[in-house]
Amino acid sequence: MRIVNMGPDPSLTYRPNVEEMKKEKEEYRNYENGDLIDRVFNTYKLMHTNQTLKFVKQKHAEWTCFSHSEMGMMEAVMSLDQLVDESDPDVDFPNSFHAFQTAEGIRREHPDKDWFPLVGLIHDVGKMMALWDEPQWAVVGDTFPVGCKFQKNIVFRDTSFQENPDERNPNYNTECGIYETQCGLDKVLMSWGHDEYLYRVLKFNNCSIPDEGLYMIRFHSFYPWHSHGDYFHLCNDRDLQMLPWVKEFNQFDLYTKTTELPDVEQLKPYYQTLIDKYCPGILKW
Repeated sequence: MRIVNMGPDPSLTYRPNVEEMKKEKEEYRNYENGDLIDRVFNTYKLMHTNQTLKFVKQKHAEWTCFSHSEMGMMEAVMSLDQLVDESDPDVDFPNSFHAFQTAEGIRREHPDKDWFPLVGLIHDVGKMMALWDEPQWAVVGDTFPVGCKFQKNIVFRDTSFQENPDERNPNYNTECGIYETQCGLDKVLMSWGHDEYLYRVLKFNNCSIPDEGLYMIRFHSFYPWHSHGDYFHLCNDRDLQMLPWVKEFNQFDLYTKTTELPDVEQLKPYYQTLIDKYCPGILKW
């Protein structure tokens, strides 16, 4: 893509037209075939074997002490240069590019909400855990509740949970399991991954992103719910109110993935101003 200087805002050199960038929707999230399918399935198989209620509680204790590192948000975003998501069937390039693609797609459609593109930029930053020796199956991919029945629309549901001990535990394999109907997703333990970790980091560091943005970050990978209608029996009114925000975010998270990569160095100064507004300074991770 030819870069043209369009004025004082350097980020204006890359402003994707979302409609033009979209592939056909059915080409995304193909979990049946493709060049990356073996890698993707193996990642999910490990995830669905090892993500138990006990494991998730262990990870909460381990990662929510926020003593692993200290760094600013832009440094965290750029650390994703070192990570290719092994659960993603759509792309095979570093996650940092996806961060800026998502952010710019949102900025084009929602120029009045400066926090929304920032959410797009940082939504996957929790994947840094994989750079600190956490296996990718405990970091990336779609999330799902633990402590209750694994529902039908989880990716590879029928072929990857056979060795998960919670699948055979009568306390965990009913519709509600350890939860109550309409308890609210805030009270549900999700499979451990980058969504929950980043949400916890932002709350711990008193970042001022609005609740809608924090909710998008926390549940953007919960595809069985927001895209397929599972687990609604665990939702309360707040979850239903927030669902349209998650769905709105999802179209940019998913459909801006293309091989046309942004010029990150041109975009960084603009996004640093948003970081300084909503997630300033050095954060504890």
